Amino acid sequence: MGSLKSVDLLVFLVYFVIVAGYGYWVYSKKKKASVSASHDYFLAEGSLTWWAIGASLIASNISAEQFIGMSGNGYFVGVAVAAYEWIAAVALIIIAVWFMPVYLKNRIYTMPQFLKTRYNETVSLIMAIFWLLLYVFVNLTSILYLGAIAISGLIGPQYLHAVMLALAVFSLIITLGGMKVIGYTDVIQVAVLIIGGFATIYFALNIVSEKFGVAGGAMAGFKTLMNQAPEHFKLILEKPTAASSQTDVNKYLILPGIAMYFAGQWIVNLNYWGCNQYITQRALGADLHTARKGILFAGFLKLMMPIIVMLPGIAAYVLHTNGHLPSLRGMDDAYSAILGFLPPGLKGLAIAALTAAIVASLAGKLNSIGTIFTLDIYMKYFRKKPLGLQHSVGADLASPELLKKEQMEAAANHKDEKQMVWIGRLVALVAIVLAVGFEWKDFLGIGGEGGFTFIQKYTGFISPGVFAMFILGMFWKRTTGTAAVAGLLTGFIMAIFFNSFAVPLLGNETFLYTAFKNSEGVYEIPFLINMGWAFVFTMLVMVGISLAGPRVNPKAFALDKEMFRVKPSIVAMIVATLLILVAIYAKFW
Repeated sequence: MGSLKSVDLLVFLVYFVIVAGYGYWVYSKKKKASVSASHDYFLAEGSLTWWAIGASLIASNISAEQFIGMSGNGYFVGVAVAAYEWIAAVALIIIAVWFMPVYLKNRIYTMPQFLKTRYNETVSLIMAIFWLLLYVFVNLTSILYLGAIAISGLIGPQYLHAVMLALAVFSLIITLGGMKVIGYTDVIQVAVLIIGGFATIYFALNIVSEKFGVAGGAMAGFKTLMNQAPEHFKLILEKPTAASSQTDVNKYLILPGIAMYFAGQWIVNLNYWGCNQYITQRALGADLHTARKGILFAGFLKLMMPIIVMLPGIAAYVLHTNGHLPSLRGMDDAYSAILGFLPPGLKGLAIAALTAAIVASLAGKLNSIGTIFTLDIYMKYFRKKPLGLQHSVGADLASPELLKKEQMEAAANHKDEKQMVWIGRLVALVAIVLAVGFEWKDFLGIGGEGGFTFIQKYTGFISPGVFAMFILGMFWKRTTGTAAVAGLLTGFIMAIFFNSFAVPLLGNETFLYTAFKNSEGVYEIPFLINMGWAFVFTMLVMVGISLAGPRVNPKAFALDKEMFRVKPSIVAMIVATLLILVAIYAKFW
């Protein structure tokens, strides 16, 4: 198979057997638990430890779009793209300290449930449908397609569809076991991901030092990268001028320098990590302290992710520009090109790491799709029979007829619980079949967009409105349901306006933005700037509408200072993360 050797296949087989065997052991063990089937399947019955939560968050987040897409942007732009990872560490601190207490105190298990509890049924239904469409047609498709492209690039492009089917089947099998199986197998997945990722970049840096005839191994290779491509080691890109090249303009359109830190970068991260069923579901079944530690552990792991997913792209850029990677076709091929240098055995480990990232993300996404559809659509609109019937007070002294009635209700409840699980599994199956169908011939054009940019750009159309709904709904008691609907529409409309209509109507240069010519000669505003202004106007509309309502909305959440107190161990984790971030930005500013 392509350039793979027997030892590569053996390493990959060992990975597969370990993950499958451990997953089956977790599944067989949890079948003996006494919790309800639905809580077990959708929320892992609250049994995930903090390290399992943190590992699962990372395993679900780091997937093909990071390995392939962010490595590609590392090739094109450089270390500036790492802002997505490093700002995420700060965002996770905010989520752990301020968002999670609100979710857990109000027993929120899905994001549509949050919107129903805080606003109304209409907002909840709109967003439940939107999230299902987004997860299937943007996230699932991009993860599946980019992952299949990457792996088939190593074993042979003729295996693209076989790889796509294998990834789909493997992820579906893990999904059928439920959230607990996903959570604990993610621990193995993230371990393989980190070990394989670090082994890959270590070898890549050694290759760089060898190709340039520099002694000193990996560290010498890293210094060579900095010497050969100093512009790729700047976190803050300068704003283009009339003398700037088209390449510099294209870079700025993706990552608009210091401006992005005051605009869309925060919205991207806070919305993704704090208002996303796919991510928050891992912590929603835990107690507050465990959830916080898990989230902060994920933040710590995020600090090292650019080394694994971005640095190979810079290595590919330096090798390619110096004639050592002549076959490299484009930025999304950067990671696969680096893997081509790896020796037998290590290449199998790298493919296992890539597969681990893809399968973990697909499985987590499929479980979230099943959770939202089952709990927020099926149980509300297709089967409204209430669940969770309780044993009556004094039932032990009740008549045999009453006891028999309650036993029948309990049996019916058990049947409904099982039905909920099977509905979730069926929805997961339908979702992965749709994803495979749409990306069999890249119907959505993900390959042309560039994987990482495709996801960020299209989720950016809705992120401003969604994040505004959540942030105001949590922390401003006056926010109304009408304002939430208006905010969702405003965010979407303003995102489209700034993306497509602002420049023709308002011109290339205003106090709100500066537009630049893209590669097609069309003036374009950086999409992170678009997102920032869409969020500002959404907030203004929501505040204005809510001011016309009562001073305290009846559905507002009750907040108190005790909710947000943190233990010393949490403070220590926060301080350590921030100190590392300060050192990173001081080095690469």
